[in-house]
Amino acid sequence: MTVQLDEKVAPIYQEVLARNPGEVEFHQAVREVLESLGPVLSKYPEFRDYKIIERICEPERQIIFRVPWQDDQNRVHINRGFRVEFNSALGPYKGGLRFHPSVYLGIIKFLGFEQIFKNALTGMPIGGGKGGSDFDPKGKSDAEIMRFCQSYMTELYRHIGEHTDVPAGDIGVGGREIGYMFGQYKRITNRYESGVLTGKGLGWGGSLARTEATGYGATFFVEEMLKARGDSLDGKTCTVSGSGNVAIYAIEKINQLGGKVVACSDSNGVIFHEKGIDLDLLKQLKEVERRRVKDYVTYHSDAVYTENGNIWDVPCQVAFPCATQNELNGKDAATLVKNGCIAVSEGANMPTTPEGVMVFLDAKIAYGPAKAANAGGVATSALEMQQNASRDSWTFAHTEKRLHEIMVNIHKNAAETAEEFGTPGNLVNGANIAGFMKVAKAMLAMGLV
Repeated sequence: MTVQLDEKVAPIYQEVLARNPGEVEFHQAVREVLESLGPVLSKYPEFRDYKIIERICEPERQIIFRVPWQDDQNRVHINRGFRVEFNSALGPYKGGLRFHPSVYLGIIKFLGFEQIFKNALTGMPIGGGKGGSDFDPKGKSDAEIMRFCQSYMTELYRHIGEHTDVPAGDIGVGGREIGYMFGQYKRITNRYESGVLTGKGLGWGGSLARTEATGYGATFFVEEMLKARGDSLDGKTCTVSGSGNVAIYAIEKINQLGGKVVACSDSNGVIFHEKGIDLDLLKQLKEVERRRVKDYVTYHSDAVYTENGNIWDVPCQVAFPCATQNELNGKDAATLVKNGCIAVSEGANMPTTPEGVMVFLDAKIAYGPAKAANAGGVATSALEMQQNASRDSWTFAHTEKRLHEIMVNIHKNAAETAEEFGTPGNLVNGANIAGFMKVAKAMLAMGLV
């Protein structure tokens, strides 16, 4: 079941479908925002007159390019590179780079579109963009990854800059890849422009707490949602999908706040450990040895690994989808609610399908949509940019404190906006409208550009 679009926004959505055929993830992301905006256009007719929504739905710039590279056997490979610079009304384009075989223009556009509103919600002066490639880093040597990253940056460098567009990491792009790309950018431009990429190494312009930020932020957000209901994470049983950067640091912060994570996953299967996931082991397997989660049971015989299992079948009180888009469908959402789930915080981008979202909203559980709940990563990227601009370096405690304040403010803003527009407790509407309003007012102020 889908929500009926308001008559003021329905034609805009039809136009998006016609202009962007085949880009299903982008269509989904646009529709999800438009479902919230009917009352906004009633209250602010000037947004209709100046076609603000139509302009937001059309990226300012879409760059697609060839990325040729050689493997260790000297075989030539061709990948496709993307950077979609979506909206710069609030600041330079900001958003990650994703290296994964599933990447195509529709995925990059959905991520870039979400990024506009997520970045607006942080309160930081950053616009929205996204990029990446259909390159698969899995199983590649460091030398192959370096050659690919250098080839990718040889084209990308001409489109980015600390006042123009500031990429970061995403799926398949961590500190290693950022390092290779920054080295190539520096080599080509002959400038040590620290603020051009975020997610850098700590010894050369990176920010403490950046690695932890998305997972920590999603956990801070759920704590705020529970606090609003007179509850907390303390003593709660949790499941966290994924086992990458976001999942690992969500688990770390859940543990610190008194929760217990009993399950995590990767693309091959699910680990269930009733005693609680051994975080040190998970970090060793995933961050150091780059192994699969099935190897976890070698070290803990009381843990259970299910090949191609569904993590949402594991009963929990709080769920953290932290893997990828559309990983949690309507059936999964119904299972979670039936098993006693009281809160969901999205660490990944758009991890719940529209049917799943409806189940959570109908059940009136605390549901934190991605553009609010996982904004901690990009917020801390903006804090990294601040440190680079002032040639400064902050302590972990200071950066984490700023991150916590930002997440508290995002929750407050989304909750108050939901209330103002007649849907109290609906943080989907609250986040969509609050993010949109900020961008729309800036676009209005700047004229027709």
